[in-house]
Amino acid sequence: MTLEQYFATQPQEARAHLESLRDIIRAAAAATGTAPLQENLKWGQPSFAPPKHMGTPIRLNWSQKAPKRVDLLVHCQTSLVEAWRHKFGDLFNYDGTRAVHISLDEHLPEEALHIMAVMALTYHKTKG
Repeated sequence: MTLEQYFATQPQEARAHLESLRDIIRAAAAATGTAPLQENLKWGQPSFAPPKHMGTPIRLNWSQKAPKRVDLLVHCQTSLVEAWRHKFGDLFNYDGTRAVHISLDEHLPEEALHIMAVMALTYHKTKG
């Protein structure tokens, strides 16, 4: 399955959020000089990876197990989710050190998501 096929098979409401998230991630990559991203499916989820030693990949997910949300995931050994929790508080629901859950019932907080994508795509470059 290709990335485009993945998006095409998602329910309409989830697909709209997932495609918007993809656009936000791509814009963050352009703004940070981490484009072009390596875009593919990893573990059946869309993955957007910056060049090595720049940042950490961002994955997106929707699941029938939690049909009212989409997830933005990063590598669990980064400090990103904790930094986002500190920076954005209760704007999102967080899952440990690996994910942010985004309700399909709400508009995407695009500015916050852009900042989150910038932080992930430049994680290794800026953490030192």
